[in-house]
Amino acid sequence: MRSSNPVFSRRGFSRDNGHAQFNAAPQAGGPAVGTQQGNPYAGGNPYAGQNPYAQGDQQTYANPYAQDQYGVQAPTTDRMTMDDVVMRTATTLGTLIVTAALAWWFLPIDPANMGKSYGIAIGAGLVAMVLALVQSFKRKASPALILAYAALEGVFLGVVSNVVDNYVANGAAMQAVIGTMAVFTAVLVAYKAGWIRVNRRFYGFVMAAAMGFVLLMAVNLLFAVFGGGDGLGFRSGGLGIIFGIIGVLLGACFLALDFKQVEDGIAYGAPREESWLAAFGLTMTLVWIYMEFLRLIAILQGDD
Repeated sequence: MRSSNPVFSRRGFSRDNGHAQFNAAPQAGGPAVGTQQGNPYAGGNPYAGQNPYAQGDQQTYANPYAQDQYGVQAPTTDRMTMDDVVMRTATTLGTLIVTAALAWWFLPIDPANMGKSYGIAIGAGLVAMVLALVQSFKRKASPALILAYAALEGVFLGVVSNVVDNYVANGAAMQAVIGTMAVFTAVLVAYKAGWIRVNRRFYGFVMAAAMGFVLLMAVNLLFAVFGGGDGLGFRSGGLGIIFGIIGVLLGACFLALDFKQVEDGIAYGAPREESWLAAFGLTMTLVWIYMEFLRLIAILQGDD
């Protein structure tokens, strides 16, 4: 699967043959695992209707949880579970939060030192972006790369949040955290209730909208760098508010894609180490949503 988030090349769970796909997990009203309709993107996919994580002649059995003739289920100790995803995500987010807190407290933002702290933050953010790209194109999840990304991203967020909180909008960081948690909870409830159906059309729409959004932001940044001011104004004033809301909505769509990815991995018996990919994707999505909320709050309170 070519999935969501700021790094658009992040694909779904890997397999030994290097292919990736967006599998269909059982959802309300959707086809069951193991049917020929199991993959909503089955067109041209050699794995449609099979278990993408089975090996050898086991690929003839679509259900990784099938029982033998005596009713005994095959051992699943090496398969990804929800507990694995929760633990890896907590570890990744915990690393990010710790480094963000350390950057907030130990990188001063007073006028005399702000330039130095901002330089460290931007450097950390750029390295984090490179690490995220490297992980996105790797065939296997690398816990070291993922945790390094989280640590450096935390430094960047800590400094930026501290500056916004103290110089632009008092309390913006906590409001952005609360907003991010609210979006996560709302999307999770809507997804589990079947109100959000992640299918081929949804995926295509989200990816097209996300690429257009990032392209516009990149053009705006170029105008701001070379022309000065706010560029085309996509990040300030009324347009900034509109694009901030769009950014949050895109983040919510990314979450739905991430939930689908996790559900597929568990349903098809993905290897346990693939839970690190789930944690990586969820962390990037939550960072996206947090940054969009932070910008939106800064615009709203900064205009007061």
